Amino acid sequence: MWKRSAAVYDGIMGWTRWSGAVAGLACFLAGSLALPQVIDFESNGLHYKTLTKNGLTIMFASLPAHVRNYSILQVAVENGSPISWTVKPEDFLYIRADGQELRAQDANLVVDSLVEKAGRGDVIKLVTTYEGVLYGNPQYKSSTNGYEVRRQSALAEVSSTKIKAAAAASAIAFVKTKLNPGESTDGAVFFDNAGKQLGPGKLEVHAAGALFEFDNEPASRPEN
Repeated sequence: MWKRSAAVYDGIMGWTRWSGAVAGLACFLAGSLALPQVIDFESNGLHYKTLTKNGLTIMFASLPAHVRNYSILQVAVENGSPISWTVKPEDFLYIRADGQELRAQDANLVVDSLVEKAGRGDVIKLVTTYEGVLYGNPQYKSSTNGYEVRRQSALAEVSSTKIKAAAAASAIAFVKTKLNPGESTDGAVFFDNAGKQLGPGKLEVHAAGALFEFDNEPASRPEN
């Protein structure tokens, strides 16, 4: 009797362990299948990538134009989570295929450089390129804290044509922004890359308590 009970007990425990292992594997597989995926799409001649984690969506594309030493990404961020998240340019790190790491520049440094060193032609080219990309993308939604809002605010405060050009350029730069639920922003993220293309590599963004990773192969820059 005792041996029979022991055999039954062993059988039950074996079944329980096996069932638990199967359940654990099922949960693992389900979790793997549910992992956020990078979505690629083409728009207005540019290759965009977008990824959502913890309710925060980041979308970007490499801009063909450059200003002085800067390579530029057009970035849009939307907060679809129930809590606030803060994003800033320094959250963006580009790792080239050769291992070189490029941290995005602080917006204030970029603005100072654009105002002091960039020529009028550079500023016009940057503004024209950015607006063409922004408004030519059907996936773009008018940002609550983005370029258009910053541009209108900046232009309302100045009268000089020269200063207005600088203000418009500075409004393009992606700035540190606290996004409340439902809010969004956009802007240009600048990498000091000695006037060279970013080239193939990986973009990493630390935001919303998560790591966003994008493999990237920028389109060739047109000849000037």
